[in-house]
Parts: sequence; C-alpha cells; structure tokens
Amino acid sequence: MPADTIVLVHGFWVTPRSWEHWISHYEARGFRVLAPAYPGFEVEVEALNADPEPILKVTVPAIIEHLESVIRELDQPPIIIGHSAGGAFTQILLDHGCGAAGVAMNSAPTEGVKVVPFSQVKSTFPVLKSPANRHKAIPLSFDEWKYAFTNTFDDDEARALYERYAIPANGGILWGSVLANFQPGHQDTWVDYRNDARAPLLFVSGSEDHIMPPEVQRSNAKHYKSNTITEIREYDGYAHLLPAQEGWQRIADEVLDWAVQHAS
Repeated sequence: MPADTIVLVHGFWVTPRSWEHWISHYEARGFRVLAPAYPGFEVEVEALNADPEPILKVTVPAIIEHLESVIRELDQPPIIIGHSAGGAFTQILLDHGCGAAGVAMNSAPTEGVKVVPFSQVKSTFPVLKSPANRHKAIPLSFDEWKYAFTNTFDDDEARALYERYAIPANGGILWGSVLANFQPGHQDTWVDYRNDARAPLLFVSGSEDHIMPPEVQRSNAKHYKSNTITEIREYDGYAHLLPAQEGWQRIADEVLDWAVQHAS
C-alpha cells in the first residue's frame, strides 16, 4: 500500500503555522497530514515571541527524537517533507530509517557541506556576528527577514508573512551547525552519506534563495554516495520562503508526485 501520510517538518525562525496552506492542500488530495512542532513549540507564534524560553531550551537531538517518535507511531512509513532546517532534519530522519521518501526544500546543510555563499553569511549574520548569541534566541528584524526569507516578495506580503510566521531562532543550534565541520567526531547534523538503506531523497531549491542558496543544495546532494535515489530540482524565481510564494501549489504537487512515485 502506498504511503498515505505526509509529515511536514518546519525550519528555524518559523513554526508549523508556516505549513498551513500545504496542510489543507494535501488533505484535499486525500492524504493524512501531520506537521509536528519542535518540543516546546506547540504554542502559537505570538506566545513564542512573547516568551522565547522554549526556543532556548530546544536541541537538535531532542527535535529528531520527537519527530522519530511521531513517525514510528504510524502504521507505515510516511512521506517526509522538510523546509530549511527541516530539510536537514528530513535527511537525518531518512538516514535513521524513517520515511518512505523525503523531500528537502531549500535545505540547511548536513555535516560536511562546506559551501558558504556570501548571501548565506549575510542572512545568518544576525546570529553569527557574536559568539554570545549561542546562549540567546535571536529574532530577525523585518529587513533581515525580507533579505533572508522573502526577497522576491513585495513589501506588503513580506511584512504580512513576517507578522504571521516569524519567531526567534536558537543561536546555539545555528552556531553548532557552523562549527560542526571543525570539531572531531559526528555532530548533531551528521548523516551517513553511504547509507544504501536510506529512502529516496529529493532536494528542492529556489533560484533566488539567499539563506540556503542553490549552491548549498547542489553540494549537499553531491555528498551522497549511496546506491539510492538522490535527485535535485531547482525552481526559478523562488526565494527561501518557497512554501508561501505565489505558485507554491504547483511545487507542492510536483514534489508530492515525485515522492509517491519513488516511495520505498
């Protein structure tokens, strides 16, 4: 029986609310759709902005453990679609044996990917400009949000999305991802690039993405040396917040069709 459940994994600076239109879209296609929050993120955007303590407490291992617990309770492996940091988590989940197929959209890199374009440095500078931010939850200003997430959107739409979706991000996790390539041993975002048992994986990239540019996706995909399906698609004209940009429905359908076709 083909996978009938989709698990949507959100990234940093947003919550599962960022998937709201994809949830209803996929449900209309007859799928069961789950969009689990990170531990402590089960409250609304407004609550996390008012009290970012849950953001400070969360860790990558805790996020992965929680997502695995959701997935392993299902009757059959789901299709996993992750955006941004959720794309990296999707890769980790597949490496751990979760999921029938995975889609990593505008994905953060997993350990070993060393391509760092200038636009990525500029997008993450609000966090990485100071080591002290490793112990803080760091919000983006509207201008920073627009550069990193919605650079192809007009100001009114970008601001509406900022007010509806944006929350601070855990500075420690972001710093940890940067340092992962310089520390001995496997770090939190390590995957086995030679895992032949891993489910099929599709990388999706927006050509205008500033924070996770296409070069990052291409490098990440090239790291995989396993005898499993690993493909990449680039959508011209799309920014980082691809799931909310005009025309997202076509992309949502195309990546789901790919996942259904290749689901193991």
